[in-house]
Amino acid sequence: MARRAFTTLSTVSVVDALVASLRDRVLDGQIQAGTTLAENEVAAEYGVSRPTAKSAISTLVYQGLLQREANKPATVPRLGIGDINDLFLVRTPLELEVVRGLTGVDGGVLEEAERAVADLDRLRPSASHSTFVEADLRFHQILVDAIGSPRLSRLYRTIQGEIHLCMVQTRLTLGRERIATEHRAVLDALRDGEAEAAVRCMREHLDGAHDSLRRHFSAAG
Repeated sequence: MARRAFTTLSTVSVVDALVASLRDRVLDGQIQAGTTLAENEVAAEYGVSRPTAKSAISTLVYQGLLQREANKPATVPRLGIGDINDLFLVRTPLELEVVRGLTGVDGGVLEEAERAVADLDRLRPSASHSTFVEADLRFHQILVDAIGSPRLSRLYRTIQGEIHLCMVQTRLTLGRERIATEHRAVLDALRDGEAEAAVRCMREHLDGAHDSLRRHFSAAG
């Protein structure tokens, strides 16, 4: 009898490796919106225990990449314009206050954020859409983490997965050069200690992303 070939996981915590593998597949579109991820099926595919599969799925539900109703298996959500509006209702005021709070921040934080922008610039045109979105959002996460609030960082991570997912599902790209330019405008204002200028630049950046997503859904709907 032929042995079944299991999907290979990296040598880290089995749950963490499973989360990373499923997350990459969801964000790369290999597991599409509406797909059900049952614990027993995930366990069988990866050759892990059902409790391990359950823990990984619960983590992805917490990150917003899966949704699950009581007594039903988790599914990959199909996000719509209502979800987009709700995400930016939370995201925009949060990030504006982050930028305002970072005026005069230590230069090391700005250097780290600048490296994130440079990494975005260096991405090859052949890079996956998910990789592009990941590089974009890393800049924002660095600024949020720089506030030094574990709860704020945790809150932002709970919506970041959904932000990533909506951009992947729409295949929306705002333009690498445009994003890098807008990120650097925020950094320049922070370096100069200009709080309101930094807030204005971030608002324009987020409003542009929000408007582009809304136009996409309006055209599709």
